[in-house]
Amino acid sequence: MEAYFDNSATTKVLDSVKDIVVKTMTEDYGNASAKHRMGMEAENYIKEARSIIAQNLKVQEKEIIFTSGGSESNNMALIGTAQAYRRSGNHIISSNIEHASVYNPLGYLEEQGFEITFLPVDSQGHINLDELKEAIRPDTILVSVMYVNNEVGAVEPVEEISKVIKTKNPDTLFHVDAIQAYGKFQIRPKRQGIALMSVSGHKIHGPKGVGFLYVDQQVKIKPLIYGGGQQRGMRAGTENVPGVAGLGAAVKEIYTNHQEKMDKLYELKDYMTGRLQELEGVYINSRPGRESAPQIVSASFEGVRSEVLLHSLEERGIYVSSGSACSSRHPGVSGTLKGIGVRQDLLDATLRFSFGIFNTREEVDYAVDVLKELLPVLRRYK
Repeated sequence: MEAYFDNSATTKVLDSVKDIVVKTMTEDYGNASAKHRMGMEAENYIKEARSIIAQNLKVQEKEIIFTSGGSESNNMALIGTAQAYRRSGNHIISSNIEHASVYNPLGYLEEQGFEITFLPVDSQGHINLDELKEAIRPDTILVSVMYVNNEVGAVEPVEEISKVIKTKNPDTLFHVDAIQAYGKFQIRPKRQGIALMSVSGHKIHGPKGVGFLYVDQQVKIKPLIYGGGQQRGMRAGTENVPGVAGLGAAVKEIYTNHQEKMDKLYELKDYMTGRLQELEGVYINSRPGRESAPQIVSASFEGVRSEVLLHSLEERGIYVSSGSACSSRHPGVSGTLKGIGVRQDLLDATLRFSFGIFNTREEVDYAVDVLKELLPVLRRYK
């Protein structure tokens, strides 16, 4: 049996995604910038995907910029905005549990003379709103906080963060890395006070190598890529028609009967949490039920190194990820796990189980049964 529990790393594409990707690679394969019929047909796929996403977010189509994925979206949001607003200030705020695709661009901006403040998180993985308020200054141009943490599934209070920002400094922009949140939550950037938002296609059963950045029309942003003027000059380069079309198809399907799909993920999450708690020396780091995201369970296994357990599970057809994945600021140690107060001896004994719409309770049972066999043996040889 095989059990793939690494959906926060990447997901299996939906049949509707596969079909449209193949069609745009083999039949409607024109360049969307070309002036002939084949080009116009290709452009229609991009228009359709942009329309699907804009309607889903309740935003304008021109506010969606297609990118190569989450990392480019985060880089564009941070660097492009910082460069555009440099005359207004040089202070940026983020948290100490962000993804490397946020940390590293912020590190680059620090080298360029920007001042970066990283806020700590509490045991639930949330930033402190009072500390945020205290950190915002007249020269703060941007706050960047992830919607859902990729390691433990903590959900940040996005709307409350937005209100604090607007109360303290209405000119400060709010960027949200929604790469682990989009497809799991109904997100409304206008209502939630989000000025920029990053999304990746392959986290929602869409293709790899494609994503988008939502940019509120009132926000100024400088492009990272210059060239032929595609996407209103905001992101040059021949458009990835198969990727964009596949992304549109994934968004459409994921948000059809969405609540039903998410209820299933929450049930699987709770079931996995309950089964793992049957095992001795296992500690759950994710918040229960709907207090955290529906697709992530982080668990620490006393007395076993995470890498050893990961590969032992892999040999039995069970795929998970290490909860101590390196961050750019803490090589070899998870800033998230340290941030929420996980015991020192468990930092390198943590795995992440992450679910997608194809997972089943039978796979959970199989994984836990294998863990029951493996843990006593591996603990003996630690």
